Amino acid sequence: MCGIVGIVGKSNVNQALYDALTVLQHRGQDAAGIVTSHDGRLFLRKDNGLVRDVFHQRHMQRLVGHMGIGHVRYPTAGSSTSAEAQPFYVNSPYGITLAHNGNLTNVEQLAKEIYESDLRHVNTNSDSEVLLNVFAHELAQRGKLQPTEEDVFAAVTDVHNRCVGGYAVVAMVTGYGIVGFRDPHGIRPIVFGQRHTDEGVEYMIASESVSLDVLGFTLIRDLAPGEAVYITEDGKLHTRQCATNPSLTPCIFEHVYLARPDSIIDGVSVYKARLRMGEKLADKILRERPEHDIDVVIPIPDTSRTAALELANHLGVKFREGFVKNRYIGRTFIMPGQAARKKSVRQKLNAIELEFRGKNVMLVDDSIVRGTTCKQIIQMAREAGAKNVYFCSAAPAVRYPNVYGIDMPSAHELIAHNRSTQDVADLIGADWLIYQDLPDLIEAVGGGKIKIENFDCAVFDGKYVTGDVDEAYLNKIEQARNDASKVKTQAVSAIIDLYNN
Repeated sequence: MCGIVGIVGKSNVNQALYDALTVLQHRGQDAAGIVTSHDGRLFLRKDNGLVRDVFHQRHMQRLVGHMGIGHVRYPTAGSSTSAEAQPFYVNSPYGITLAHNGNLTNVEQLAKEIYESDLRHVNTNSDSEVLLNVFAHELAQRGKLQPTEEDVFAAVTDVHNRCVGGYAVVAMVTGYGIVGFRDPHGIRPIVFGQRHTDEGVEYMIASESVSLDVLGFTLIRDLAPGEAVYITEDGKLHTRQCATNPSLTPCIFEHVYLARPDSIIDGVSVYKARLRMGEKLADKILRERPEHDIDVVIPIPDTSRTAALELANHLGVKFREGFVKNRYIGRTFIMPGQAARKKSVRQKLNAIELEFRGKNVMLVDDSIVRGTTCKQIIQMAREAGAKNVYFCSAAPAVRYPNVYGIDMPSAHELIAHNRSTQDVADLIGADWLIYQDLPDLIEAVGGGKIKIENFDCAVFDGKYVTGDVDEAYLNKIEQARNDASKVKTQAVSAIIDLYNN
């Protein structure tokens, strides 16, 4: 899960890129980067940290140019060192920078091809740098001194033919334009829009529509699976379907947790989808526990609030805010390491005793992944005086790893893996637990005015839409990317950084 943005404007775009990244900050808090282009030169600033910490006034003043791309990152493939911060750059051909959201499942094969056949060097462990080199190689194969939109789209077609996985990409070809493209399954989201200024039309590509809204851009539409959009430096817009057999199977977890509620993804309002999740959950509670004794419904801020509100309305039960959130603590789900997640929960939330004392409380969360957060929150509710603590998840049980860009790589870290609902309830300390049913979640997200028939639901059902993920692959990423490996990598990186400084 990362956030990407690209803008072709009529004046300096540094402030607009910064503002867009702050709106997308929820998609990644590990690192941030911006690169702009002016008179054939690139100006880059990237580092670990939040957007507000990476970019100071002196950095912004150097990011000149009316064309640029930006990225906010959280670590999936690769490590969380500053060397992995995006955008990445290659000088040939033309000078190309790239920012990527997602994960390639055939990255080892591609890295070998890049070295042995393309004769290119990859300097990090990031699959984004691999993707950049594939795109650069294919564009170089056109052999043009000045690339046209036909050359760009042909290169994207070749990227689709070589790369497997989930990816949404913005890339800037220095002096020529910005291209955005999406994998043939449309797993990761990407949209584009425009705004009119006195100087002319400006274009923007981004992960979520909310970033366009905040900057005054009008959403044109989502990129279709396999489609590319190319905006030349002088502001001409071109689009092209670049995949042979595209099929829309977007990641359903975007609607559960990742995206902001005020975004629209593939024509579906995230907010309305979450309202429908609450309705479906309430229906299930009424089916399974018609004589429930719930006194109050309390959301676990912030992502579950929309579903919890509709659940309470549907049950005819009071909705109350029982937790106060410290907004200066990052999202625990995307913190790199179990110890960091455990430490942050009580710093992040504080219970209002008035809403818990002597009551049967239904806590609502968007999902249960590792179980670390909800176990501590249930304990906090009991300490605040709750008589009984019930728990429901707006998503089904997360039982399988994600391989398309969300940090759920190790099955043994998932609390529901090979466990029943009652097992999970016992482990987190809930008096009883309700999970959303997968068909209900699919109906909640895909059953609005815009009908989407298929989703990537691999974390719930273990069915990977790219068709290349097997047990051997899952074992390999579990070994490479479990929490222990991350902590070790970060410790080594910290020592290296200390030595270098």
